[in-house]
Amino acid sequence: MMSENALRDLNTLPMSERKNDSSSKGNFTKTCNGHTIENVDEPEKKSAASVCINGSEVVNAGVEVANTEVEYIESENLSDLEDVDTCIEELLPGLESKDWVRVVESLNNVRRLSIFHREAMHSMLGDLIPLVVKSLKNPRSAVCKTAIMTSADIFSAYNDDLVEILDPLLVQLLLKSSQDKRFVSEAAERALETLTTSVFPMSLLPKLQPYLKNRNPRIRAKASTCFCRSVPRLGVEGIHEYGIDKLIQVAASQLSDQLPESREAARTLLLELQTVYEKYPGLSTTVSEQPEISSWENFCQSKLSPLSAQAVLRVTNVAREGLVIGS
Repeated sequence: MMSENALRDLNTLPMSERKNDSSSKGNFTKTCNGHTIENVDEPEKKSAASVCINGSEVVNAGVEVANTEVEYIESENLSDLEDVDTCIEELLPGLESKDWVRVVESLNNVRRLSIFHREAMHSMLGDLIPLVVKSLKNPRSAVCKTAIMTSADIFSAYNDDLVEILDPLLVQLLLKSSQDKRFVSEAAERALETLTTSVFPMSLLPKLQPYLKNRNPRIRAKASTCFCRSVPRLGVEGIHEYGIDKLIQVAASQLSDQLPESREAARTLLLELQTVYEKYPGLSTTVSEQPEISSWENFCQSKLSPLSAQAVLRVTNVAREGLVIGS
């Protein structure tokens, strides 16, 4: 179960996260050798050092205000570790360090271990995930974005092994994907995409469902998108096991949401469910109990309130008419 603190985190975004990119002087992005390099925000330029993080640290002492750059390395460009045992030994202390440069280096080592030495780090996940979450909350963009990229690599490596400890990561990624700082929110959205393709939807959907009713509309929108993306991965048998009735009710509830992103996700999900239902009508328990309720229209009317059923049928009928006209 999610803690009350985690739920409270979702209800309001910190003011520091609401600042738009354009308000940060000197913040820019560039590409070098296929890697992304970004200047950290002006308030973060307190260290008397010029740092480029790519397995090494460059220090330019004596500079009052440094031009600090962080290189974000894509997963496919990460290199293997030379000394795995030493890296594992120093991993948790590095993530707990007050030196943000060391934290970023440690996060990148978590990524390397996830990719190249999955089993070696597996037993540490319970201690490691809270420290990654701590980095996700870090106001320094370099630490936060690297932690987001680390989350994506962890999802890819450990899949369903993360289900029991997933909630704190999910909370923060939904928050980060909803903020105004674009290069952070886009990285968080990519991490959420990785999550929905890595964790089995039968385990992930119950984790996502509470956020569909969150008071923050942007959180609801991101959760709706993840929910919609996960359902097709259930397959026919999975949809039957989860309950197509429940899925239609969830999608119908999002059709009237405040943000277009939620409504579009709901429409996409409803069209997917309609296709599955009409191709495999035996998915619903209602069909076996009451054979006369077999059409999509009758099924929706039997499972939803009159207004919700009308809204769902309007969406699916319009789509069907469009297909007929297009053919």
